[in-house]
Amino acid sequence: MSKQEDAGRLSARTLDSLPSSVARPAYELERTQVGIVHIGAGAFHRAHQAVYVDDLLPTHPDWAICAVSLNSHDVRDALRPQDGLYTLALLGRETQFRVIGAIRELLCARDEGASVLSRLAEPAVRLVTLTITEKGYCLAGDDLDVAHPDIAHDLAAPATPRSAIGYLVAGLRARRDSGVAPFTVLSCDNLADNGHRLRRAVLQYATRVDAALAAWIEADVAFPCSMVDSITPATDDALRERVHTALGLADAWPIQREAYTQWVIEDRFCNERPPFEQVGATLSTDIAGYDRSKLRLLNGAHSSLAYLGSLMELDSVGDAMGNLVLAGFVEGLMREHIAPAIALPRGLEPGRYIDAILDRFRNPSIRHRLSQIAWDGSQKLPVRLLSTITESMAQGRSIEALCLPIAAWMQFVRRQAQRGVALVDPMNELLQAVGQGCNGDPLHDVPAFLALGQVFGALADSPAFATALTRAYDVLGDGSPSMVSLAVAAYADVPAAP
Repeated sequence: MSKQEDAGRLSARTLDSLPSSVARPAYELERTQVGIVHIGAGAFHRAHQAVYVDDLLPTHPDWAICAVSLNSHDVRDALRPQDGLYTLALLGRETQFRVIGAIRELLCARDEGASVLSRLAEPAVRLVTLTITEKGYCLAGDDLDVAHPDIAHDLAAPATPRSAIGYLVAGLRARRDSGVAPFTVLSCDNLADNGHRLRRAVLQYATRVDAALAAWIEADVAFPCSMVDSITPATDDALRERVHTALGLADAWPIQREAYTQWVIEDRFCNERPPFEQVGATLSTDIAGYDRSKLRLLNGAHSSLAYLGSLMELDSVGDAMGNLVLAGFVEGLMREHIAPAIALPRGLEPGRYIDAILDRFRNPSIRHRLSQIAWDGSQKLPVRLLSTITESMAQGRSIEALCLPIAAWMQFVRRQAQRGVALVDPMNELLQAVGQGCNGDPLHDVPAFLALGQVFGALADSPAFATALTRAYDVLGDGSPSMVSLAVAAYADVPAAP
């Protein structure tokens, strides 16, 4: 990069030229020390966990990040000339720009494997975090897929790994052999029970490599669970141009996210830990409770908006929230029918959490399409809404309002099938057959859907559920926008109390 190009690009040397409207690191970059290795240096990590670390570094400069990409060199090549700096655009009614400096080193394991292993072995590294998506864990169900090409390679050549699992075990082996305390391994992927699943995979791999090492890992290494949440739209040229205009400097890879962010971490570490609670993260022993709250309240409301809103011919979450009848129904669904029926984690105040969800839904800078949220309904509805219906029935609560979004999904499947539109769903062929066979008569259509045991499970055998679902399907009529609007208005006032 020439001096002229360098002068016009974000870097440590150009930080002082930033306008006052752009926030910058509140610490001296050269005084920081790497204490965290992060595997999976994608946009979500840089928009989420790295921002928490950036907030922490002014008072705890020994927790900076070494960001590792397993295969792609794109992030390294974009940000290394920028000294690891990049711009975060926080999307709200007004967009705010902030330069993040938490990543002090960038490595690509594919061609810098020795450097990655060396960094993992350093005593100063006390925490390894991961955002590698579910497929990066190389699982077959809940177990390690030993036939996966990367795992097969690593088992044959554990000193030169390719997989995240292989790197973790190689790094832990080096620390054990040199008498260095192990690092904590923290999964930050949106994967239920993520810490326990990662621990199982690591132990299964380590057992095949070195049984004594596996025993040491099992006894001494912590794999806390976590829950993360923040919408992070992809970087595009429009964002790069906005950032260039705001900074007066080019940034090869800025990122953007909504202002809202949540990070809940199981308080179980085997080495020193960053005081993340000082910068807004929640330390808890009930990650499952936070996961459950997100799935039922946030995701359950999302699915309700998706199917009812799609039938009303609305395009996005923002459009759906602009419909006062639908917005009122979904808010009531969360406050009166979902939150009271589920076991909330200690410390989560439902009213404030629901307020935050509604604010996110109304964010004009985030355009989340209902058609995308409607994908994979057969997989999502059992955990997002049907589980709440099951618990509500056990508590003697009304399930009438909760059945309306389920009936809307059925009407959505019927409409798409009869229009010849394929569903983005692993059960597409079966759902198409059911939808094409519908004739609009609730007594005919509802039993056809309830026969889908993969979706409804034991609820299919409940007369009370079948009755409530049939009633909701009937009220939706032909699934036209006008009929759906009337149904939503009618169900908005259904009481939830026993």
